[in-house]
Amino acid sequence: MSSLSRELVFLILQFLEEEKFKETVHKLEQESGFSFNMKYFEDQVQAGEWEEVERYLSGFTKVDDNRYSMKIFFEIRKQKYLEALDKQDRAKAVEILVKDLKVFSSFNEDLYKEITQLLTLENFRENEQLSKYGDTKSARSIMLLELKKLIEANPLFREKLIFPQLKPSRLRTLINQSLNWQHQLCKNPRSNPDIKTLFVDHTCGPQNGARAPPPATNPLGGLPKGGAFPPLAHGPFPPATAASAGALAGWMANANPAAPHPGVAPGSAVIAAPSGQSAAVLLKRPKTPPGNSSTLDYQSADSEHIMKRVRSAVDEVNYPVGSVPNLPTAVCSPDELPKTVARTLNQGSCVMSMDFHPTQQMLLLVGTNVGDIAIWDVGIKERLAYRTFKVWDITVCSMNMQQALVKDPAVSVNRCVWSPDGNFLGVAFSKHVVHIYSYSGGADLRPHLEIDAHSGGVNDLAFAHPNKQLCIITCGDDKTIKVWEAITGRRQYTFEGHEAPVYSVCPHQKENIQFIFSTAIDGKIKAWLYDHMGSRVDYDAPGHWCTTMAYSADGTRLFSCGTSKDGESFLVEWNETEGKIKRTYMGFRKRSLGVVQFDTTRNHFLAAGDEFQIKLWDMDNTNLLTSIEADGGLPASPRLRFNKEGYLLAVTTNDNGIKILANAEGLRLLRALESRAETRAFEAIRPPPEVLASKPLIVNAMLGATTASGPSTSSAVSDRVSPAVSVVGLNAMESNITVDVKPRIEDSVDKAKAWKLTEITEPNQCRTIRLPDNLPSNKVSRLIYTNTGVALLALASNAVHKLWKWQRNERNPSGKATAAITPQLWQPASGILMTNDVNDANPEEAVPCIALSKNDSYVMSASGGKVSLFNMMTFKVMTTFMSPPPAATFLAFHPQDNNIIAIGMEDSTIHIYNVRVDEVKSKLKGHTKRISGLAFSNALNVLISSGADAQICVWSIEGWEKRKSKVLQAQPGRSLPSMGDTRVQFHNDQVRFLVVHESQIAIYDAAKFERVRQWVPRDSLSASISNATYSCDSQLVYTSFCDGSVCVFDGESLRPRCRIAPSVYLSSGVSSSIYPLVVAAHPSEPNQFALGLTDGGVQVVEPLESEGRWGTGPPPESISNGTMSVVQSNASNPEQAAR
Repeated sequence: MSSLSRELVFLILQFLEEEKFKETVHKLEQESGFSFNMKYFEDQVQAGEWEEVERYLSGFTKVDDNRYSMKIFFEIRKQKYLEALDKQDRAKAVEILVKDLKVFSSFNEDLYKEITQLLTLENFRENEQLSKYGDTKSARSIMLLELKKLIEANPLFREKLIFPQLKPSRLRTLINQSLNWQHQLCKNPRSNPDIKTLFVDHTCGPQNGARAPPPATNPLGGLPKGGAFPPLAHGPFPPATAASAGALAGWMANANPAAPHPGVAPGSAVIAAPSGQSAAVLLKRPKTPPGNSSTLDYQSADSEHIMKRVRSAVDEVNYPVGSVPNLPTAVCSPDELPKTVARTLNQGSCVMSMDFHPTQQMLLLVGTNVGDIAIWDVGIKERLAYRTFKVWDITVCSMNMQQALVKDPAVSVNRCVWSPDGNFLGVAFSKHVVHIYSYSGGADLRPHLEIDAHSGGVNDLAFAHPNKQLCIITCGDDKTIKVWEAITGRRQYTFEGHEAPVYSVCPHQKENIQFIFSTAIDGKIKAWLYDHMGSRVDYDAPGHWCTTMAYSADGTRLFSCGTSKDGESFLVEWNETEGKIKRTYMGFRKRSLGVVQFDTTRNHFLAAGDEFQIKLWDMDNTNLLTSIEADGGLPASPRLRFNKEGYLLAVTTNDNGIKILANAEGLRLLRALESRAETRAFEAIRPPPEVLASKPLIVNAMLGATTASGPSTSSAVSDRVSPAVSVVGLNAMESNITVDVKPRIEDSVDKAKAWKLTEITEPNQCRTIRLPDNLPSNKVSRLIYTNTGVALLALASNAVHKLWKWQRNERNPSGKATAAITPQLWQPASGILMTNDVNDANPEEAVPCIALSKNDSYVMSASGGKVSLFNMMTFKVMTTFMSPPPAATFLAFHPQDNNIIAIGMEDSTIHIYNVRVDEVKSKLKGHTKRISGLAFSNALNVLISSGADAQICVWSIEGWEKRKSKVLQAQPGRSLPSMGDTRVQFHNDQVRFLVVHESQIAIYDAAKFERVRQWVPRDSLSASISNATYSCDSQLVYTSFCDGSVCVFDGESLRPRCRIAPSVYLSSGVSSSIYPLVVAAHPSEPNQFALGLTDGGVQVVEPLESEGRWGTGPPPESISNGTMSVVQSNASNPEQAAR
């Protein structure tokens, strides 16, 4: 169908909607497949009209189109099956099982058996995975949230979820224009034509034989003008959103009613349009943020283009469902709120602000009234890091700030908050300044930026991602809001318009509109887009004084809480479409003794500190739900904060402390962590928390940044991006509590003498497993974990891929890779192997390369021939490209666009290849030998490349120009091999990167392009290095050697912590020539790694459960000789930089 015919269908749909032909509208939507009406779909699901639901879906997708479609149909049929079981209608359930669910058995037979076994239960809720299944209504609502995400992620629905932005009655307007034109061409045009049909062209007959005078004005001049037609109002045809200067929903200042449909000039023919339509609301239906927990890592719409090119020829079916049907858990019971006091932390000063880490949800950031900040691990009741207020560089501070500090040096924290990915934290102080720290776990808290932000106090701070760039938003006593680049500290915007000090900011995004709400102490609420056009909103907050605003976690509901000067407090929900208060929550005392603070949790509850208590409300009920006294000791208006999952609640106390409240799940996790911590041997020498406070590095960050931000990115050597680690179970929780601590100064000499490198020489000293393999054995050239951590993918030297998957069961409820469970060497039912094109070359001599998509659905790989794209579920080749020569030797996905791939070549060039258009966009030249490593920094917008020439180059990803290059330097008295691969991998902070060469491992600062650390083989670790990689949290470096040994280094200092002998994973009598060629780190378990061996074997290795980690690092004074030789580099190192 042509594009014009397609547009005609949209016009007809609009006409039918305006004329209230509801059933016809949805029938045409389904038959044409052009516009998916999400509102209609939701209504049918909520009503349980399953036949209509599937019939409507059938116009857009079929069950086997792709993995998203399969998941959509599975969720619908599973819900239908569960409802039949819930009604005790076994016959209906069996019919659904055989007729509807049987199709999925060919993709996951174990899951089908699990579902079948539900028939044997008296109540399917006896199944642990379904124990939280509520009533039918709530279950359908929960399923709808999942379905909406799947539909939005499904490429088949691309451009079908938003109806085109049409002026009302567009089809009528076109007909009017046609009739006007026909009337204009009449030989005898009448002044008031009588049009009775559209079936034939209009003509005016002669009036009693006399010719009518021509119209005084051009009839076409009376046609409706573009701006006069209001957009279609509510209903299933929402206009496409656009971040225009005048569009911020009903909040945009005083939106006027739409103009009536104008009449045409005298003599023109008109079909009347429906009246009473009002302007559309752009922000009516916000999308759920992608950060929400989900069982799937959804592929972006752009990345799907890579498969769209070959969709017609290749079966792309993928089955994403786990072993047992899982329903998202929705907390709707007050009993699941955190109410039990589980921890009491003594901060020592009055706590002013708190924030839980977004992924490591046992970490609590705290700021106090004396300017101190601290990071607490509430799981083990320990303060990991502590910093007092200090100006890092007074010389670059404004005179106003210097004078304010001289006059009154007392400084308080007004707000402290984590960045969305947890790699940075921001602190707003009561005098002028903002501090931004980078955080890499444990006690590793480093100064990043110091910004002289506002004249007077900085009252609030938040992070946001306008235009996909991490920014810092601040507000202050100088009545302004400012936006700063998080990398450089450069100011991007200053918003002026408030007439009083700005008290709080609330950045948000709805669809593609990004904006900031701000409140001032005169009670004014304003909204700003990221432009220079001024405020779009001017409303009054209840109380007319100090107010904060926050969205629910899913971004769909807006709340504010504030207190008037008279002490009257207000907690309200706003109707965003009208800028009016939707509901006001009751239960505050008449005179609050402070400004009331509030928080939201799990999209269902509100909490506020008032009357020496914590008060809680159901979001949908204005009456007070319950109050918690937390065993007493709370201030009149305590500050509080939930962690992301809502199982912990931190609240301030009268005695300068913090109480941690937990629900049943939180208590279980806390007890497990506490028990685990007490059994660790290193706890006996753990210093008191205070010694963790280190002198801040002086950084002139107002003039230039020294570190960078961005999403956590894992191994570039492994060509994938690791998912964020979330606390969803005990194993993930424990992976976040590894802390490297400094010894007491007075004990350092003794400990330096006592410390000894941990040596593991026996298999019973750790956990290791050799993965089963019935395929021909060839050396493992590349090894990579899937991003979910449930499988390992190996590429052998014979160009064949092998995939091992761990099953979810009672012994391994998470289904993640572990050395305690033997995985399955997985193959599809067809029995085919994923084998690379070899182009008549000897694959044993080729340099293999591999890259895995972020959602694990496809893998890109080469072994000397063409680059092949495989479907990870079917093992089928989807496409091939880049025919040699030259052959590809390294692959890396662009972090901002999965359609862009950096391909390192055998001829020393780097090709920037666009998959969507099958074209090389740029060819980078700077190396002299083959490319052996590529790594992107999303924070610095650079590409780091390394080659067999031992050279490192930095390229700008904006124009792909070369910035700098540097050649690795050997230790004095040694020379670098003439031919040896060099690999690079970025640290989680996206600024430092690891360099791996057979002669050394080193850490570089990409912003300064300087070497920070270097370690060279020596003494007991004297063999050449075969491979190395960061652990998923960048706290460790796993390094393999050509003599078969493996060493675990500290990720910051490159000091050895633990050496693992080859006897641990190789049987006695095995040839000593076998060693690891490649090492891979688990994407969410920091202490687990895998080895790919020269004999074709793959080993998974992790510490004993009783140990929990790999050895301990040496004290700083012990790095004098032997295996602890570390070079700390500075600007005067012998490496020569070259432009």
